[in-house]
Amino acid sequence: MSKVDLISPVDGSVYLSRECVSEAAARAAIEAARAAQPEWAARPLAERIELVKKAIAIIGTQQDRMTEELAHQMGRPVRYGGEFGGFEERALYMASIAEEALAPKVIEDSDSFTRKLTREPQGLVYVIAPWNYPYMTAINTIAPALIAGNAVVLKHATQTLKVGEHLAEAFHAAGVPEAVFQNMVLSHDVSSALIADNLFDFINFTGSVRGGQQVERDAAGTFTPVATELGGKDPGYVRADADLDAAVDGLMDGAMFNAGQCCCGMERIYVHESLYDAFVEKAVAWVKAQKLGNPLDQETTIGPMANVRFAGTVRAQIQYAVAEGAKAHIEKMEADDGGAYLTPQILTNVTHDMEVMREESFGPVVGIMPVKDDEEAIALMNDCQYGLTAAIFTKDIDAVNAIAPRLQTGTVFMNRCDYLDPALCWTGCKQTGHGQGLSELGYMALTRPKSHHYRKA
Repeated sequence: MSKVDLISPVDGSVYLSRECVSEAAARAAIEAARAAQPEWAARPLAERIELVKKAIAIIGTQQDRMTEELAHQMGRPVRYGGEFGGFEERALYMASIAEEALAPKVIEDSDSFTRKLTREPQGLVYVIAPWNYPYMTAINTIAPALIAGNAVVLKHATQTLKVGEHLAEAFHAAGVPEAVFQNMVLSHDVSSALIADNLFDFINFTGSVRGGQQVERDAAGTFTPVATELGGKDPGYVRADADLDAAVDGLMDGAMFNAGQCCCGMERIYVHESLYDAFVEKAVAWVKAQKLGNPLDQETTIGPMANVRFAGTVRAQIQYAVAEGAKAHIEKMEADDGGAYLTPQILTNVTHDMEVMREESFGPVVGIMPVKDDEEAIALMNDCQYGLTAAIFTKDIDAVNAIAPRLQTGTVFMNRCDYLDPALCWTGCKQTGHGQGLSELGYMALTRPKSHHYRKA
């Protein structure tokens, strides 16, 4: 039986170790989940909703635990207080729309015919969750899946193993049967074998493009629906009429929060040439005001990256860009140790020939380029293999309405960025994947339609 070690980015120590579940034990657990799912689905919808809401409330009483454990596991500074706000918002919104989203759609109910569409749970949902926003990304699927009557198996990232354990404890304490919601520590090989053997009815994967490709290869030929939310290289565009200070604050927070480790973080910014110099000056001042340091320190605003390897990727992108002519504006900060602690960086004189403007960084670095008009901005924003979100800062909503349909992206923001609204579908295009999370469309993905066509004698 294999074991995994969670290396804390705070100091490089082993924060915890867990034994992986064997393939035989995993198969037995999945069999138990399948056996328990019909009874769970037969419970009244209102009861399932209340149990999920109770689990969320339990987590809410343990926010200190959430905050401290996140700092140790993936480096989020404690000053930000974990991620309960978004976690609760998403779960409660999905609970609030469940009755309407899952209600039968009656086409006809006459003396001659009853015709209607109903939604039935997929069955067993497999959630493979990432480490960067480990509570919020997991609950996106867990809450609506359970509410819709599915059983759930959660495989959380090695970097955030305690999140999976915390969620399981809360849901079980709330009254969700242990067989219905299971958290498992699985090796990649065992996970692949379970998927390939068609043991799940729906798979939700959030992570890297390479990881998503592997899951789709594993599921090939099983006809199991696979929803993926993968890489991003999200652009921001500052038009000539933008509120400059608001654009700097919004975009730089979107680029640097969570040490830049956000799928919808701002990784490249295009600024109208009339505002470019002022934007860069203010953006550099914004970043220089940040404090890189130990996430357990209340004064720290940017903690370490979750893994030394991730920081190495970003350092290499910066070094290559500078060697190719880019200008780095932020001097090395005192806490930068050449490992997980990485100085946040702003690059100018960048081009799309540079890797830092093409490939996902997933770290605290952003390239800024001047543009002459909307046409140039649109072309550059679309010049990317990913498509998750795009942000436009402007006072002109008509301009946004004209630009938005031309952007190859899942979400278009105006005067904000880096936010997931649970009432709107979280989705992407191109190499970002093709999942549909949250909103009523999230329920459509986690259920299957059944048509009823009754001719009355």
